[in-house]
Amino acid sequence: MASQLRIPSPLRRFTGGDAAISVNGGTIKEVLGELFTAHPEIKNHLIEENGDLRNFVNIFVNNEDIRHSGGLDSEVIDDSDVRIIPSIAGGVDDLTPPELARYSRHITLPEVGMDGQKKLKSAKVLVVGAGGLGCPVALYLAAAGVGTIGMVDYDVVDESNLQRQILYGVSQKGQPKLDAAKERLQNLNPHINIKLHSVALTSENALDIVKDYDMVLDGTDNFPTRYLVNDACVMSGKPNVYGSIYRFDGQVSVFNHEDGPCYRCLYPSPPPPGLVPSCAEGGVLGVLPGIIGCLQANEAIKLILGIGNLMKGRFLLFDALEMEFTELKIKKDPQCVVCGENPTVTELIDYEQFCGIPQAEEKKNDFDEITVFELKDILDQDNYPVVIDVREPFELDIAQIGGTTHIPMREMENHLSEFNTNDEIIVHCKSGGRSAKICKLLIENKFTNVKNVKGGILAWSKEIDSSIPQY
Repeated sequence: MASQLRIPSPLRRFTGGDAAISVNGGTIKEVLGELFTAHPEIKNHLIEENGDLRNFVNIFVNNEDIRHSGGLDSEVIDDSDVRIIPSIAGGVDDLTPPELARYSRHITLPEVGMDGQKKLKSAKVLVVGAGGLGCPVALYLAAAGVGTIGMVDYDVVDESNLQRQILYGVSQKGQPKLDAAKERLQNLNPHINIKLHSVALTSENALDIVKDYDMVLDGTDNFPTRYLVNDACVMSGKPNVYGSIYRFDGQVSVFNHEDGPCYRCLYPSPPPPGLVPSCAEGGVLGVLPGIIGCLQANEAIKLILGIGNLMKGRFLLFDALEMEFTELKIKKDPQCVVCGENPTVTELIDYEQFCGIPQAEEKKNDFDEITVFELKDILDQDNYPVVIDVREPFELDIAQIGGTTHIPMREMENHLSEFNTNDEIIVHCKSGGRSAKICKLLIENKFTNVKNVKGGILAWSKEIDSSIPQY
C-alpha cells in the first residue's frame, strides 16, 4: 500500500497544485527520489548539493521528525503520512507535530494549507454569549485551531440550557457557563488559549474587551447587547459576525467589514419592548442554534483565512420548517448614525434606555412587587386574591404553583372584563418579565391594586419548593 507525501502550499507550484502525491519508497530518500523524478524543479528547494536535506526543511513521518531518527534513511512503512515542512517567514510560531496531525485535513486543503493554519493559530476571536449560538461557535472555532478564543457571559448552566447548549452536560448544572465551557473546549483542543470575561458586556467595558480581538461573533439574545456589540465593533474597527435565532427561524450576516454595512444600517432602531418575544417566551428548536452557529463559525474562519465570498452586504434567512435558505442584499447606509458619513453616535450609550427598557425605579412607580415568601403567605390564607399565571400552557406541564389561575400572556387582554378593577390581582410568570408586562397592561386599563411576583416560579422553586423543576 502506498504512502501519502503531503506537499506544503509554497511548493505546490512545482506539483501543478497537487497537495499530496502517492509514493511507494521504503525510506525518505526513496520517497524523495520518486518526488524528484515526477517534479525535478522541486529538488533544489529541498536538497543541498551534497545530497543533505536543507537546514530550513523538516520532514515528518507519522508526526515524527526524521532529523531525530534516521534522517534521509528513515524507514517509511506502507500507508505512512509523510509531510515536507519548510520554514515560512512570519511571526507566528510553527505548528508542533501534534498540531500538524490534528489539523492535517485543513492543511491538505489548498485554500488553507500551512499558511492558513498558522493564520488560524494567530487569530483572536471574541464570542459574546455562551448560550445557544455561542456553544457551537466556540466548539468549531476551537476544533479549527483558532489560537485565542475569548468568551463573554456571566450566567450559570441551567437544566433548560441542555436542550440546545451543547457545550454543557448534566454534571455541570449550577456551574458558571464560562468555567464549564473552558473545561470542554480545552479538552477538545489543548493547543488553544481560552480567555474568560465573566461579566455582563456593558458600555463601560465593551471597548476594553473588544480591542484585544480581531473580530466579534454575536451570540446575544437581547436587543440592548446586540446594539452594544454592533456599536463597539464599529468604533473599534472590528468585523461583527452576526447570528440570531427565534423559534424555527435564523439569520446570519457579517457586519462592519471593510466598506460593508453595520447592523444599524439594516435596523436603525429596535422594536418596542415586548413586541418581539424572547426565546424563553417563544421557544426555539434545539438544533437551530447549531445550524446558525456553524454558519457564523464558517464566516469567521473565512475572514481569518481571507478566502471565499463573505456574507458582507448579504443577509441570510433560514427557515427550519421549510428547510429554506433565502438571501437578501443589504447596503451601507450613508446616513447611519454609527458608521455613516457623518456619524452622530461616536461613543457607547445607554442601550437599555435606547431600546426603551424602563429602569427599575420606573417599574416600581407602575405597580408593586412582592417576593415569593409574601406570595406563599398570601396563598396560605383561606381567602386570597386572584393569582394569575401568564405562562404558556406547555410551561404548566413542567412546573406550576397550586391555587393560581392560568391565562397565557397573549390572551390576557381578552380576559380583562372578567375582573373587577378594584380587585387585588397578583401576576406571576417564569422569572418576572412577562408578568411585569401584564401588570402594566392592567394598570393601563384602570386596575388599581396590581402586584408582580419578583423572580416568578424560578424564585419559588429556589426559595419555597425545590421539588418544582426549574427550566
